[in-house]
Amino acid sequence: MSEIILEAQNLRKEFGGLIAVDDVTLRVTRGSTHSIIGPNGAGKTTLFNLLTGKYSPTRGTVLFKGQDVTHAPVHRRPHMGMGRSFQITNIFPNLTVLENVRLAAQALSSDSFRFLRRAESFTNYVDRARAALALVGLESMAETPALVLPHGGKRKLELAILLAAEPELMLLDEPTAGMASEQVPELMRTIETIRQQGNKTIVLVEHNMNVVMNISDRITVMHIGRVLAEGTPAEISHNNSVQSVYLGELYDLPRAEN
Repeated sequence: MSEIILEAQNLRKEFGGLIAVDDVTLRVTRGSTHSIIGPNGAGKTTLFNLLTGKYSPTRGTVLFKGQDVTHAPVHRRPHMGMGRSFQITNIFPNLTVLENVRLAAQALSSDSFRFLRRAESFTNYVDRARAALALVGLESMAETPALVLPHGGKRKLELAILLAAEPELMLLDEPTAGMASEQVPELMRTIETIRQQGNKTIVLVEHNMNVVMNISDRITVMHIGRVLAEGTPAEISHNNSVQSVYLGELYDLPRAEN
């Protein structure tokens, strides 16, 4: 039986009289890439924020490796092996690409507050940072100020920052948001490269259906705060309920034949 690394049990989130997430149960298998999709207002972003600890649920439980992390502080989660990205790029623009990643590697260690030592003395963190940059294809940009990277490069830098912290679970919030269409395939290849390493589990919220269908092992479809369907990309693309409520209407995908 496949190991479940992340589990949501009967999650509910209310904002006043609005029920944004309504009795959602979700299981993510270790080593898989699991996407959460849905039209605007479906509750996917709220669900993601419950999984990552940004929001506390009105009721329900979130388990990571069998441990209850429902109310674990956001700043503690990276120490547990959970790392997340954001829709808006979150980097230090005036530091180099390498320094951004090296600081991420250092942040979870006992050296995190030793700012007065020369960076060269932290050889292990620099090595880890360079390995992360190589994995996302940014090794040649290591000494470049992060500020000058194109948007797609900044997205890849965020992935390197996550990787430097060596998480078991990577939670990606709209990784292609704001990217030019020609930049998306390269980011997809980067995520696929990370996936092929075999030691990372990836959960992502994504609006780009081409990305979702090509890199996901499983897909959860949200609609009006609930799980409408879950399955492999092939199962989701041929699900009549998904087509009529979501995919066919919003993305003009071909409907399955009866």
